[in-house]
Amino acid sequence: MQVEGPYGDRDSAARYKSFMTSASPDPDERLRLDSYEADIQPLVASDRDLLHALTVSVFWPHRASDHDMLLSLGKGYIARDEIGRPLGSGMYFLSGEDFAMLGMMATTPRLQTQGVGRELLRRILLDCEGRDIRLTATRSGFRLYRDAGFEIVATIWQQQGIARLAHLPAPVAGLEVRPSEPADHEAIGALDTRAYGADRRVTRAALLRESTGIVALRDGVVSGFALARPFGKGTVIGPVVAEDDQMAMQLCAPLIRQHEGGFVRMDTPQQSEHFKAFLAAAGLGVFDTTTEMRIGRQRRAETGAILYGLAAHSLG
Repeated sequence: MQVEGPYGDRDSAARYKSFMTSASPDPDERLRLDSYEADIQPLVASDRDLLHALTVSVFWPHRASDHDMLLSLGKGYIARDEIGRPLGSGMYFLSGEDFAMLGMMATTPRLQTQGVGRELLRRILLDCEGRDIRLTATRSGFRLYRDAGFEIVATIWQQQGIARLAHLPAPVAGLEVRPSEPADHEAIGALDTRAYGADRRVTRAALLRESTGIVALRDGVVSGFALARPFGKGTVIGPVVAEDDQMAMQLCAPLIRQHEGGFVRMDTPQQSEHFKAFLAAAGLGVFDTTTEMRIGRQRRAETGAILYGLAAHSLG
């Protein structure tokens, strides 16, 4: 019988312990990478250009303004070589006293086996010790996170392309869909907290400031929502919280229609072929997949109003 502990099952706990106690340099000791030394320092707002250069090197689509938002919401570290070039980064975004979302875990491709990512992750895990932790793992980072004790939660489908919604989905009886208003923010917050599994109020406030939104109402009560904002190559739809595929399509369709002819992206953890086919028919084909992973409890809702779209890989 599998026994749950504070960091998941016994195997996960053993991997976490091995990772955190393995030989590592003193925090003040410089790392030796290839033929030069590197040091790791806390990220600050003035590191934005370094962070941008790093993400360009790994072909992530983030714009400078996307980094500004992330730096305003989270904490983290950056590794630099002796002449100041960025080698790797890692961030975490806290929600309440017991949850953290990890993101911006990037390492220069030529150094991905040199230990910089491992040391960045170890420092972040020390900062977040005692919290439930979640992240979205790329293929290149998956083995590192598995070694550190993370467990697989779900596949995240990255669907994107030039929006071309030919037909709006048929209306759903008893469901009203309209643009969101400031008066809806409290209800949106409650839905987001339950679906996400933590009250990310600071992050949510920033998302609401940058986004246009749609809400779904049953009997006058806000029961689902979708936000869209500028990101990367164009627009990202997320977060999206809905009770089922039909509601999710009703929420997303007006936002896709608003950006028809432009680049639109949505990252969804839902495995429904019906919903993914709807996105593909609207021009948002499957581009890639990543893996959602966790240490600690599985907190994302699995019944009722659930998460259909992430705000970003780094924000969940």
